[in-house]
Amino acid sequence: MERILVTGGAGFLGSHLCKRLLEGGDEVICLDNFFTGTKDNVLPLMKNPYFEVIRHDVTVPIDLEVDQVYNLACPASPVHYQKDPVQTIRTCVHGAINMLALAQRAKARILSSSTSEVYGDPTVHPQTEDYWGNVNPLGIRSCYDEGKRCAESLFFSYHREYATDIRVVRIFNTYGPNMHPNDGRVVSNFIVQAIRGESITIFGEGQQTRSFCYVDDLVRGLTGFMNQDQTTGPVNLGNPVETTILELAETVIRLTGSRSKLIFQPLPADDPKQRCPDISKVKALLDWQPLVPLEDGLKETIAYFQKRLQ
Repeated sequence: MERILVTGGAGFLGSHLCKRLLEGGDEVICLDNFFTGTKDNVLPLMKNPYFEVIRHDVTVPIDLEVDQVYNLACPASPVHYQKDPVQTIRTCVHGAINMLALAQRAKARILSSSTSEVYGDPTVHPQTEDYWGNVNPLGIRSCYDEGKRCAESLFFSYHREYATDIRVVRIFNTYGPNMHPNDGRVVSNFIVQAIRGESITIFGEGQQTRSFCYVDDLVRGLTGFMNQDQTTGPVNLGNPVETTILELAETVIRLTGSRSKLIFQPLPADDPKQRCPDISKVKALLDWQPLVPLEDGLKETIAYFQKRLQ
């Protein structure tokens, strides 16, 4: 049994990770300030005697005895991370410093949940891990993009200077149950609008692409990469199958049986036109690739939102 700390553990991705770790027989500490996470996400786990919740902000140091740290704490949707951009940067940077210090002292392995946003609006397609990105450091998304890039730099600086045992993954668009209905991400936006019979808002002409990975596949990749001993990363985790935003909207309307209409609005600043991971590295390392087809994952996510929005 490992004692594992999951920061941001009450969030969308963190709650699924906590559940999987508990199912694997580990002891799990969920640390969250509940800015975007919710107790409802981890309520089903509370009856497990090996699960513990601590309300805490990673920008404040904390001292715990653990074997592994998954550092997932940070708002991940534009609506939330742009609400308080200074705090977003602090969460990325100060949070990384504090969790790295904890891992260094406890001699724990630590994984950074980085993001495809480090590639910005990419000029290389699909995105490979050796691509340095095309990021606007002054734009409205930079608090998250540059915050995550700095966090990666901190992880590798700690690794080089202190031999800290690190792992770094770059997560591409992930979706599934436990998403916040108002988080502004495209999958949750479309599903909520369709269920409510509201017009579905598409920015631009809907031809920009994203690669949607179901949360169960992503968590399987996270735990697999954490527990391998061959590389620190970074590696991409995501679905290499591209879908246009317009195709996603039409699929959600069909699966929900909604009569929602499509409306088009101007594209937000710095919104990436293409987003698709090259996963050849992690596939060769772990024999990992997404297994859940988009329609199957959307059906599970729709069922979750239909129940939540009742």
